[in-house]
Amino acid sequence: MVHLNRIYTRSGDQGQTSLGDGTRVLKTSDRVVALGSVDELNAILGVALATGDLSADLADCLTLIQNTLFDLGADLCVPISASDSDQKRLRIQDDVVTWLESQIDFFNAGLEALDSFILPGGTPGAAHLHHARAVCRRAEIDVLRLAESETVNRSVAIFLNRLSDLLFVMARWCNHVANRADILWRYSKPLVGPSDVK
Repeated sequence: MVHLNRIYTRSGDQGQTSLGDGTRVLKTSDRVVALGSVDELNAILGVALATGDLSADLADCLTLIQNTLFDLGADLCVPISASDSDQKRLRIQDDVVTWLESQIDFFNAGLEALDSFILPGGTPGAAHLHHARAVCRRAEIDVLRLAESETVNRSVAIFLNRLSDLLFVMARWCNHVANRADILWRYSKPLVGPSDVK
């Protein structure tokens, strides 16, 4: 369990923070940036849930995902080492990715196939889920950038990749249950400037 009785410590006032293993790193490090993107993603999912216009099954699924994102943050927060103690660390496993895929199949089953890209929007819940999808893509890129210089659990990036797909399907599902059609992208001519308007 986590016990927090003090919110500020002043230990980060010089631009550093502590990882889960006690290591001090710059707040601008790739690992901390990735952690921040995952945290932002979780916050947006909270906003989507707060709209109150999500179906019960979708809301339940998102709550599980929020908890899993905390697990993912715990994974990223502790660098992988070769020590035996690392085996006891909380790490994202492949079975969680398989679960995400099952959720994609479940929510996608009731949706019509797309013949066009769609624009983010529709119900407030759907719009927030599209926003979450975009942040999820960024979080994945941040994790992949971290993996270029440090060892990272490969399942973390795969989880985020699959989660962004699920959030896209969930956004469509949210509009579907509200009887709102997807907003289809239509090719348009370049916008004209004020000087071109007659």
